[in-house]
Amino acid sequence: MPTAGLGTHPIDDTLPLDAAAFAHAAELSAAVEPPPSTVPGYHILHRLGAGKFGSVWLAREQNTGKQVAIKFYSQRRGVDWSLLSREVEKLAVLYTSRNIVGLIAVGWDHDPPYYVMEYLERGSLAERLQQGPLPAADALRIAKRVAQALVHAHGSGILHCDLKPANVLLDQDDEPRLCDFGQSRLADEHGHALGTLFYMAPEQADLKSVPDARWDVYALGALMYHLLVGEPPHRTPAAEARLREPASLEQRLAIYRQIVQIDAKPTAHRRIAGVDPVLAEIIDRCLAVDPSRRLPNAQAVLDRLLARERQRARRPLILTGLVLPLLLLLSVIPFALDALRVAVTTSRSNLIQRAIESDVLSANLLAGSLQRELDDRLNELLTIAEDDDIRAAIQTSIDKPRDERLALFALLDRRRRQVNDRRAELNRSGDVSWFLQDTAGFQRWRSPASETIDRCFACRDYFHGQGSLKADGEGDERCVGIPPITRPHVSQHYASETSGDWKIALSVPVFDRASDSGGERRVIAVLARSLNLSALLADYEQSLAADNRGGVGRKLALVDGRSGILLAHPWMTAEHLSSLANLNQDLRLDEETAGQLAKLVTPTERAAASDHTDRYADPIARLAPTEYGGEWLAAFVPIGSTGWVAVVQEPRTPVLAPVVDLQERLVSTGIVGLLMVCLVVAGGWGLIVGLLNERRAPWFLNRRNATTRAAGTTLTATGRTSDSV
Repeated sequence: MPTAGLGTHPIDDTLPLDAAAFAHAAELSAAVEPPPSTVPGYHILHRLGAGKFGSVWLAREQNTGKQVAIKFYSQRRGVDWSLLSREVEKLAVLYTSRNIVGLIAVGWDHDPPYYVMEYLERGSLAERLQQGPLPAADALRIAKRVAQALVHAHGSGILHCDLKPANVLLDQDDEPRLCDFGQSRLADEHGHALGTLFYMAPEQADLKSVPDARWDVYALGALMYHLLVGEPPHRTPAAEARLREPASLEQRLAIYRQIVQIDAKPTAHRRIAGVDPVLAEIIDRCLAVDPSRRLPNAQAVLDRLLARERQRARRPLILTGLVLPLLLLLSVIPFALDALRVAVTTSRSNLIQRAIESDVLSANLLAGSLQRELDDRLNELLTIAEDDDIRAAIQTSIDKPRDERLALFALLDRRRRQVNDRRAELNRSGDVSWFLQDTAGFQRWRSPASETIDRCFACRDYFHGQGSLKADGEGDERCVGIPPITRPHVSQHYASETSGDWKIALSVPVFDRASDSGGERRVIAVLARSLNLSALLADYEQSLAADNRGGVGRKLALVDGRSGILLAHPWMTAEHLSSLANLNQDLRLDEETAGQLAKLVTPTERAAASDHTDRYADPIARLAPTEYGGEWLAAFVPIGSTGWVAVVQEPRTPVLAPVVDLQERLVSTGIVGLLMVCLVVAGGWGLIVGLLNERRAPWFLNRRNATTRAAGTTLTATGRTSDSV
């Protein structure tokens, strides 16, 4: 009679599955018959259900109009009146529980006997489950209320022993109420009590077993499983078929024990939405086949459900305590990264600016020194060209045969030695050669002597100074009639025939002596000296390196700004240059830098041209990538009107090494700081979680816990378990 939750069922009435009981009760309820008797103070309305020992009727209390359920024991044959009276006594003990159906009145002296209980119009939980499983939140709410009812019963020394959905009724607020204590036992009773298949513990399915609080724990776990999954654990069509085969009760119970003990552990509840590992573990502990591994009593189950509930309720607070600091930290990170970027960018810009300023200063010193060197060498030639003895010797013997020019040779050789000695005293590089050409371009003297004497070199730029004629070779008809220079001149660069290095020639005109008396100036010869540009640059590498101001790897170079050809470079030794097939191609700057230098050597565009770059690509990198690869800082300064550009360059990476070090230190410091903040947040979070999880029973639970412990002590005294987990 699940509608009212009343009645004491014998063994054969308890074991069958609920579906058949529902159908039988519905059939009996449909019959129309008068009530067995009247009850003073109540107006009987209609029958709710019937069983072997009587029927249940819906009635209305005449004074209050409240509906109640009245159970009449009209079929007295076979009824154990002592058991019925003890059931009523147990209900009377538990009437104070909000989660147990309340007993209102008892009429044992009435014919037939009856008792009056609360009427719960929403029916049983079994009827609700016919519509399917419940959401996890509703299932937990019902399970917690049922657990509270069991805790109250266990605390009163009463074991239900037949917990199932049919024995859980729903009130008008949809709150569960535990009913039907027909199979219940006192904690100190040794009489056996059978429950319902698939809800009773395996050890309960033994007629020799003694009632235990863990029976109700197993049934509570089965109830929770049924609420979530829609079926109790282990109930399958195959299992039901096996249970229908045997005829005797003992055989059925043995098969049931075998099904529960041998079948796989139920896991369907773990796949239900809303079932977390904690809840799944609680259900698993309730359904443990071994009683020693099962939770000991309903209080332990309720404690774990409440602990899970508190933990989930605290989860937003805990997450907030974790997320807010992390959000704050994440909100600070962009500002920190921006500050890091600004600091690194500013430091990089400042270092590059200071390095380039130093390079520009060095380039200006180099350009000025090279210009003074050229001027000094030209002045030395002019001094010799203006010497009266030299001019007289040239004028009288330059057109004579070679053996008649020996006096001129001796005079010029002596003056050259004097110049070289003076330069050696100053630790300055010397010249490759000195030579004298007549006005037709024929070489009439050379030191050191060479077979080039008396050959025509009228096409050379140092002779005519026009810069555009490139013809070479003795007797070239295109050079006939080209006049010689009339002022000091620095020739264009040309490749040395012996070393392959770039060379230049400095030349000055030699005028006849009549020019001194105001007559027409007439050029009688061209005096010139040649030198390697690499030697010209080497004189200043050591002095400028001393002014390096801590720069590592600073290099000096010389570039023809008009063509973008590299003229002098530390790499350009005779050994290296001998391997190059085309100097003009192999030693050419990239187009962007060449265009920048072309503007620098053009007077009309010089003001708008930049004299430095922080992304200079050394053309030697194509030939020696290990030493000259990568990006360089470079400063460019034009050398007078020669069309050359002095270059001072240094590797970019060493200059920016302090910035890289600063960035690494800032990043490492930031990471350490971030880790420290995370540790502090995690430590504080862990402390809060620890404090929140600390179990301290409130004062108002002391009485209930004491009662529960007393009940557990009674159970322990009978050879079973205590209430400790």
